[in-house]
This record gives sequence, C-alpha cells and structure tokens, in this order.
Amino acid sequence: MSEPRKVNPIVKMGLEFGPLLLFFVAYLRLKDRIFTIGGTEYEGFIVVTAAFIPILIAATGAMWALTGKLGRMQVTTVVLVVVFGGLSVWLNDDRFFKIKPTIIYLMFGGILGVGLLRGRSYLKFVMEELMPLEDAGWMILTKRLMLFFFALAVANEVIWRFFDTETWVYFKTFGLTAAMFGFFMFQARLFQQYGPEEDAE
Repeated sequence: MSEPRKVNPIVKMGLEFGPLLLFFVAYLRLKDRIFTIGGTEYEGFIVVTAAFIPILIAATGAMWALTGKLGRMQVTTVVLVVVFGGLSVWLNDDRFFKIKPTIIYLMFGGILGVGLLRGRSYLKFVMEELMPLEDAGWMILTKRLMLFFFALAVANEVIWRFFDTETWVYFKTFGLTAAMFGFFMFQARLFQQYGPEEDAE
C-alpha cells in the first residue's frame, strides 16, 4: 500500500473543520429567515443543511485528492451526513440531521465494544501509526473511548430534544469538538505509561 501524501497542516485543518465552521456562520446569519422554494417554506437551518452536504463532500474529496487516503471515520461521517442531512432537507424536518451525531457515536462505540468483547482493540488498527502504544494501553484507551462515545451520544440526545436549535448548533460546532480534544488531552498519563520505551544505547 502506498503511503499517504503529506499535506500542509493548515490546509488539512481547513478541510477538516472548515465545513463545520461555515455551517455555524451560515446558520447564525440565516437562522431567523424563511425561504420559499418550489412552493414549500424552509427554515434557515434546513437551507444551511442543504448547503453543508455538498461542501462537506467537496472538502472530503479535496482531502482524498491531496493525501491519497481517507479514514474509515471520515467516510462514515460523510455517508451519514448525506443520508440524514438529505432526509432533513427532503422531509423538511431538522430532527434527522440533529440525530446524526447520536448515530455516529453509537456506531463507533458499538464497533469498539464488539472488538473488546473479542479481546481486540479495533482502535489500534485505525490509530496505531499516530500514537504507538503497548497492547495493554490500547485496550484501556479503547474501553475509555467506547464509553466516551456512548456519553456523547447521550449528550447529543439531551441537547437536541430538550434545548432549542441554536443551542444544539453551538454544541455541535464547539462542544463536541472540545470534548474530543479534551478526552485525548486527559489521556496523557496513559500515553506516558504505555508508550513504547526508547532503546537506550
């Protein structure tokens, strides 16, 4: 297999987070507007969702063109955005798009859980090149991340069901991203304890 091509970190970050930030900015500008298209009225959230889908596809395609590789999580996320975002636009119902993070996190958590039941860390297959760990460390990290994904799924359900759309957009844009970064930052001790030891000469 060919090695993924290196890409400028700023470009990579822009392709990964740019679509989400564009969604956030567009929502703030259009959230109170109603658009009549083909005789049907659409709230700003639905219009922004419709625009977000091709932007995310284009950004993911650009990432693939630049790096020559896409992660399974990236592909799965795009597919679910297309399916649930498309349902929201087609049925003019924002609930489908709001439930998407729940489905994603339940799916990822479930996959990791199946691996743990089989005594394996599927997370290792995805992230081993990024963070080399001993096998025991991978099992601990996988268990923690599985529980973390399930917690995010519950949090998303609570936010979209019991709070307004604007609160959910802030949560989706900043809350979930900050939670993911925070999770891995708090694993620093695990990485130190189970990271590979350098051979002393």
